[in-house]
This record gives sequence, C-alpha cells and structure tokens, in this order.
Amino acid sequence: MIRTLIPLAAVAALLAACSNEPKPVAAGEQAAVSVTGALCRPTPVGRQSTGCYLTLTSTAADRLVSLSTPVAGRVEIHESRIESNMMMMRELREGLPLPAGQTVELKPGGNHIMLLAVTAPLTEGQTIPLTLNFATATPVVVQATIGQPPVDEYGTHTGH
Repeated sequence: MIRTLIPLAAVAALLAACSNEPKPVAAGEQAAVSVTGALCRPTPVGRQSTGCYLTLTSTAADRLVSLSTPVAGRVEIHESRIESNMMMMRELREGLPLPAGQTVELKPGGNHIMLLAVTAPLTEGQTIPLTLNFATATPVVVQATIGQPPVDEYGTHTGH
C-alpha cells in the first residue's frame, strides 16, 4: 500500500508542475517562476554592453533581485521611462516586482536587463546562460538567444 502511494504522489506533483495555471503557494512553500523568450541583443562593434529581454510569471508574489552570467562583469535590472521628453534609463536597485500569477514582460523601451562589461562580442545565433535570482523562489537558469527583438509594422522593436 505504501509503495503505491509514493509513486502516485510523485505523479501528482509532476502533473501539477507541468500545468500552465498559476497555483497559490501555501504558507512555508516557495514560489516558482517560469521564464520564457530569453533574448539578448548582439553587442555592436566596440561596445561592451547590451540589453536582454524575457517574460516572467511567478506562482506567488516575488521579486527578481539579481542576475548573473559568465559573459558579463555586471548585470543590472533597468527601467526605461520618459522624463522631460527624453527616454531615461535607471537601475531598479530593489529589483523587479513579480505579482502572483501575472506575466511580467521585460522588453525594449520598458523594463529590461543590461549586461555590462561583456567579456567577448555577443553574435547573432549564439546562446548564453543567464541565472535569475529571486527574493523567495529558487534561482532559474535559462539559455538566452543572441538576436534582435521582433519589429512591428512601424519599424519599432516590440517585446517577444
């Protein structure tokens, strides 16, 4: 009887993990964050910084607090906004809030990731690892593709 219950519990846990529906996180449990569409722009000749974009969904309220990658000396979470009719960018030192069950998109012209002090040129088609660290969720490692974000019919870069 016990042998049957353990495999059934494991199957139930696997099925729950595969579901796309956000699940409430019980007290004492950790949030889980899904990451999709990780993309970093190629580095222009002579530049050692670039932007990265991705989409995050957390099962519980959390915060993206930091990132790392072996290809950059520093990684920052930034926001872009218009101030005095100029596009301004600043680091989100406290991290990026992730509301429970809501999709948070990091995209051109909005919140995004900056790779600084890039150690070697990043070229189209290459992939690089990004480690995302959260206030409560387990860190997530993703492979980001190096490429250009999609362009809309007006020639402006869009999200994923």
